[in-house]
Amino acid sequence: MKQIVVISGKGGTGKTVLTASFAALAINKVMVDCDVDAADLHLLLQPEIKERHEFRSGVTARIDAKICEQCGQCISVCRFNAISENFTVDPISCEGCTICSYICPVGAITLEENVSGEWFVSDTKYGPLVHAKLGIAEENSGKLVTRVRQSAKEMAEKEGRNYVIIDGPPGIGCPVIASITGVDLAIIVTEPTLSGIHDMERVAQVSKHFGVSTKVVINKYDINLDNSEEIKKICQKEDIEVVAQLPFSQKVSESIVQGVPLVEFCNDGIVQAVSSLWERIK
Repeated sequence: MKQIVVISGKGGTGKTVLTASFAALAINKVMVDCDVDAADLHLLLQPEIKERHEFRSGVTARIDAKICEQCGQCISVCRFNAISENFTVDPISCEGCTICSYICPVGAITLEENVSGEWFVSDTKYGPLVHAKLGIAEENSGKLVTRVRQSAKEMAEKEGRNYVIIDGPPGIGCPVIASITGVDLAIIVTEPTLSGIHDMERVAQVSKHFGVSTKVVINKYDINLDNSEEIKKICQKEDIEVVAQLPFSQKVSESIVQGVPLVEFCNDGIVQAVSSLWERIK
């Protein structure tokens, strides 16, 4: 079983479009959407949810009014001002630091685990998809990424799948680290813009730090040929293979509007380039 993750230093480079195409081209695979803060792979794969699970992470303080003696010690130690003068806890302000529960002399404060999001196991015409939705303003997205990756890997091993195709999140934070650790190959999708170059270098450093085999795809390479050459020079210096250069195509946005993977939407030059790319990395 080969695990391939598609990542990008910044959003909007075409990462999910490429992942959806890989999902359509690969045989006998499981797909995973690890961009749990802003998941959108489902928009192209059209999943039918079969299993729904709560994701619990972090804690929020709760004050039992029947026990509370309103001594005020909890208010004085809460640096987040999460406890009001009538001794109720604001769940948005509470950071779950637990100090109030330690300081309470009568044990009126308990800590309740938060429901921070959901994760799903779905069926698509391309195979099973494991995906998730983190709640608004919720934290610990890295843990949720680990949860969906673990579920997908277990499914792939149990069912004898050849691939786990992972749509990773943009950036270089905890969700990215949770997405790339232990994979066989990381594909960085970049674009020939200054921000694209800068963020490609950052995420490449993260991938290198964790010892992950990495290759680069330059998407829309022909919108700025000078910057595309700069990307190739940087990759050569860092010993990273530029495995494909994909041309700009209006068909990409049209396929997104229709909600289908690019390789099933048309058969022009960019589709041939994406298909060739898959043959090189599979």
